[in-house]
Amino acid sequence: MGGPLTSLHGGRSLQIMLRSGILNPHLLSLLARVRHTNRLVIADSMFPAWPGIETVDLALVYGIPTVPQVVAAIVANWKAGPVWMASEFHDHNDAAVRTEFLSAFGDTPVIWEPHLALKARVPGAVGLIRTGEQRIYTNVVLESA
Repeated sequence: MGGPLTSLHGGRSLQIMLRSGILNPHLLSLLARVRHTNRLVIADSMFPAWPGIETVDLALVYGIPTVPQVVAAIVANWKAGPVWMASEFHDHNDAAVRTEFLSAFGDTPVIWEPHLALKARVPGAVGLIRTGEQRIYTNVVLESA
């Protein structure tokens, strides 16, 4: 998928180029295959590789993109269910960071649980999206509604 998407329309080729929203073809492909109650992990840059789970690596450099940036882009056009985050997030991040994350989630409910319980949800995910996030305890498990 190096250029515009091409489809046949009335026997002729029609070129369609995405101009807004998520542009990364690997991320679009993963999101298109997520079904009702499937889960995605949106992880920081230090999150370990997880064999058997499709990974889309969006990390460019430390801090780009952040978890909230990726979450906001996904939930803008995706029906999100609950979000899980580590309860340790509150102890290791200031009020501005907490507000940034909650704003990205919009009206999506957040369920707080211990970090190890959050990591136990990872094997059931259909995909893992690695970001450049470098703040601690910022991994998110997002369920489709």
